[in-house]
Amino acid sequence: MEENKEILSALTEPREIAEYAVTVLDSKKARDIKLLHVEKQTVIADYFVICSGTSRTQIRSLADEVEFKLGERGVSLLRTEGMDTGLWVLKDFGSVIVHIFNAETRDFYKLEKLYDGTSSVDVSDLISE
Repeated sequence: MEENKEILSALTEPREIAEYAVTVLDSKKARDIKLLHVEKQTVIADYFVICSGTSRTQIRSLADEVEFKLGERGVSLLRTEGMDTGLWVLKDFGSVIVHIFNAETRDFYKLEKLYDGTSSVDVSDLISE
């Protein structure tokens, strides 16, 4: 019996990777999703995707799902941090870094304020709010 698998096109551009990560996180009910274009403020990435989860279990689930879905589209994960605590998980995809926080940790670190000079990308057409 032949399996009918959908062939997904590879993502190569930083913006399309970041936007796809936003849609994946939204599909798993991530909260307060932000997309920051940080290319001019830091050399570590072009985009930060920042969101919140409601529990350690959800934060881990969001992290696993974004890694799986981006992997399906040919995007390699370079590094993961924080999976053991589930308070702040970082997924480094090179040009895009995904930050998944619990509410308290996000409020403490205030990444959006730290990168206040960056341009925030409107993601309203990418999320289902």
